Amino acid sequence: MKKVIVISTSLRRGSNSDMLADQFVEGAKSAGNEVEKISLVGKNIQFCKGCLGCQKLGRCVINDDVNDIMAKVLKADVICWATPIYYYEMSGQMKTLIDRMNAMYEQDYAFRDVYLLTTAAEDETETPKRAETGLTGWIDCYPKSRLAGTLFCGGVNDAREIESNPKLQEAFELGMSIG
Repeated sequence: MKKVIVISTSLRRGSNSDMLADQFVEGAKSAGNEVEKISLVGKNIQFCKGCLGCQKLGRCVINDDVNDIMAKVLKADVICWATPIYYYEMSGQMKTLIDRMNAMYEQDYAFRDVYLLTTAAEDETETPKRAETGLTGWIDCYPKSRLAGTLFCGGVNDAREIESNPKLQEAFELGMSIG
């Protein structure tokens, strides 16, 4: 059994990427894993100030929700990020959270496998590539980890378009693949 953290970065409840995250959660639970989903809806996540105080303290100097999220990420075996694609990139709130997790850089971490789930109105295969590159930059700072899987669901603008989309089943199966 692995400890899995799924971070849904859309700020819209029931968004397309949030639905993919839910399916991944269900798949990972079905495979016998301990799973927690963290939604950024309602979270207070401020911008990084670049002060590097976190490198000395092992936590961010800003007192918001990031330190609690970071503590969970450090202890998880698997991290799954779910984001809508905005202008061919990860959501701003996902990037802000990644920047704020700078305090993790010098710490021991448990995660080895990282997954990325993305949705977008565009359906070209290159649509999620910048988001993947951005996340890979974060993963590169944690050399014991790797990008273990990605799933892109393109051509969806609202919930009616994803509810019957086969990518939901693929997200479930990707979660099930965590062994």
